[in-house]
Amino acid sequence: MEYNGGSVIAMVGKDCVAIASDLRLGSQALGISSNFQRIFPVTDRVYVGLPGLATDVTTLRERFRYRVNMYTIKEEREIEPETFAHLVSSTLYQHRFGPYFIEPVMAGLSKTPSGSFKPFIAATDLIGCLNFAKDFVVAGTASAKLFGVAEGLWEPDLEAEDLFETISQTLLNAVDRDAYSGWGAIVHVITKDKIITRTLKGRMD
Repeated sequence: MEYNGGSVIAMVGKDCVAIASDLRLGSQALGISSNFQRIFPVTDRVYVGLPGLATDVTTLRERFRYRVNMYTIKEEREIEPETFAHLVSSTLYQHRFGPYFIEPVMAGLSKTPSGSFKPFIAATDLIGCLNFAKDFVVAGTASAKLFGVAEGLWEPDLEAEDLFETISQTLLNAVDRDAYSGWGAIVHVITKDKIITRTLKGRMD
């Protein structure tokens, strides 16, 4: 898990959700790239972050894309975040005896029967054990530091801009204390009518 480094965090706000990751790709202590994408859109309302081994990031991204497309064709509707979380879990569990070295983080807005949207976040371990949360989920080499900072900064019912500020400060301050993560960050804030994506500068040492 530590070979290529990288960290991902997702947070819940008021009718919005945010997911963020650092941009470093390394080979242990050797830096390779400062623009490595770990977060990918699944639908307009669902994003997945894949911290871990870089080769498995690419493999799983394509596998999830294939399985989501098959679901969309079969069901004739967009996949909901909860369903996607279980799809991720079953995909990883199928390979439990030779697992992908990835701990996915999922964030999205799920549609309620009344037509409104409810924030949803989840994470799994590398064999697909799901962890649902009402505040935030973290994964990657800086996960212990992310937990500490997030516990101190997160508050319930944050508006989109406040949520962006909170997740940005959490990520940037946590990765500064981890040698394998950092080199800038990317943040996606998902609201019911738009997705705000911002790239942040971080320490490059």
